[in-house]
Amino acid sequence: MKFLYQFLVVALLLAGCSQPEEQAPPQEVPVRVVTVAARTVPNVIELPGRVEPVRTAEVRARVTGIVQERLYEEGTDVQEGQPLFRIDPRELRASYNQTEAALTRARATAANARAVVERYRPLVAEDAISGQEYDAAVAAAREAEANVAQIRAQLDAASLQLGYTTVRAPIAGRAGRAQISQGALVSQAEGTLLTTIEQISPVYVSFAQAASEVLRLRRAIAAGEIDLDENDQVEVRLTFSDGTAYPVPGYIDFLAFSVDQETGTVELRAEFPNPERLLLPGEFVRAQIYAGEVQNGLTVPQRAVSLTEEGGTVFVVNSEGQATVRQVTLGAMVSGNWIVESGLNAGDRVIVSNLQKIRPGAPVKIMRAQTGQRPAASPTPTKAGQAN
Repeated sequence: MKFLYQFLVVALLLAGCSQPEEQAPPQEVPVRVVTVAARTVPNVIELPGRVEPVRTAEVRARVTGIVQERLYEEGTDVQEGQPLFRIDPRELRASYNQTEAALTRARATAANARAVVERYRPLVAEDAISGQEYDAAVAAAREAEANVAQIRAQLDAASLQLGYTTVRAPIAGRAGRAQISQGALVSQAEGTLLTTIEQISPVYVSFAQAASEVLRLRRAIAAGEIDLDENDQVEVRLTFSDGTAYPVPGYIDFLAFSVDQETGTVELRAEFPNPERLLLPGEFVRAQIYAGEVQNGLTVPQRAVSLTEEGGTVFVVNSEGQATVRQVTLGAMVSGNWIVESGLNAGDRVIVSNLQKIRPGAPVKIMRAQTGQRPAASPTPTKAGQAN
């Protein structure tokens, strides 16, 4: 009997331990939200691209010899015709002098041949010499003159070769790093690269834009929605990769009329003044073309959006006070706010803080509501899908 009593006590204790404990409700995450409001926002066409020099010249050796001296400072601006390198001229100068002496000798021979012809002319009229002798003298004089012309051309070539020992800048621009050093042997046959000069005032900014975006641009131009400069050219503004604006506007100077079949893009190019050399070749920039305004546009702060391949996602507070994920289609970025083309409605409460602590369906506590601000007049757009 005592054993049975002990067994029942143990069984009751085990049964009590097996009862699940009541889980505490999840704690509300404190968040701040922005209430989406319809606003009039600038319609900005985004064109990401890269800076290119207007002209690029590779400076190569045009004669064979030893480099004696570099005559410019690397990374500085040079003028057209400015000496850059000096190649040992002694061998070519000797060749020039030799050719010059040969020309002097040929001229003397030609002068003597002409004198013979002058002496023979009255003699052949008097039959003092045969016509054959006279003809031979005339032929010799012509041959001597041709020899003079040939050697004169050789002297011109030797003069050019001698001049090439001083390597000069073919264009004005910024000279890069020297590719050879003093004492190096350069070759005319190989065309040894000495340095590169890039003309960066002005500069080009080239774009490869989706055909649909270019079609949108063409339609905006045709509709008169695009800002034009005083020469009726499409005005373009630039933004550096760090978000700062380039102070001088440019204009589109080239728009291809065919689509690349492999990439589905269209090539565009804009020209920008670059007096302060702020734009550097190869630099990534973002160009913006102002195309009127979007009425009743919806915007959300950049920090509220998580970018995806399809566009972006945001957390929205539903009527039950829970965080829900909303897929959105993004347009341009204007003054730190994404323009939302679809996925949100006016009045939606978009979470802008503590995003790393939120999970779909989690309860949240709104700390302070903010109404969406109207973007500034000067847009700083960024194409959807590109991180800043």
